[in-house]
Order: sequence, then C-alpha cells, then structure tokens
Amino acid sequence: MAKIDKGMLAIYKISNLIAKAGKPHTIGESFIIPAVAIVLSTVMKQSQQEVTSVIPLNNSSVSRRIDEMAADFESQLQVNEFSLQLDETTLPDNSALLMAYARFFDVDGIREELIFGPEINN
Repeated sequence: MAKIDKGMLAIYKISNLIAKAGKPHTIGESFIIPAVAIVLSTVMKQSQQEVTSVIPLNNSSVSRRIDEMAADFESQLQVNEFSLQLDETTLPDNSALLMAYARFFDVDGIREELIFGPEINN
C-alpha cells in the first residue's frame, strides 16, 4: 500500500475517533499529530516529518472526512423502518454534546449506531 493510501486510511480512522469522542476537529492538528511525531521519533526512531506529512489532520480535512463518513452511513441506511433518538449531555466544562442513536433492522437483526454531534459551547 502506498504511503499516501496509508495516510488517507489513517486520517479516516483518526477522524472517526475524533467524532466519536466529541472532540473539536482542531485536536488532530494541535494534539494528535504532535503526539504521533513524538512516538515516531522517540520509540520507533523514524523520521516524523515523512510520516506526519501524509496525514492531514487540519480542521477542514477532519470535518470533510466526518461529513463523508456520515454521508456513507446515511446511504447505507436504506431501510424502511428505523428509529432515531436524540439526546444531549453536558461535559465537565459545561459544553453541551448532541448525541444521536439510530436503531434499524440489518441482515443480522436489530442494529444500533451511536453518533456524536458537534460540541456546543455555552
């Protein structure tokens, strides 16, 4: 697999983690990339620039990937019967987090997906 393909796979997986954690999209660029660079240079003795340059985790890239994954999920949700439940929770810093639970019939039976929405600062 080419480095660019591995980088694209990494950004989708990391964007998915960011979305599930309900963290701001900017955390990829401000925290995750620097942490990966430290691990690569310290533990693996690899050039951090070579690896981190193929993983674009800026705000717009992460937002775009999350939107693409949501559109893919929506396109797969071509069922007649489903339920959608919305809930709001408050984080320790008094930010509100919107969550959506989608329940639907799948070939294996009833399936439930938990989808985190954007963090809303009060």
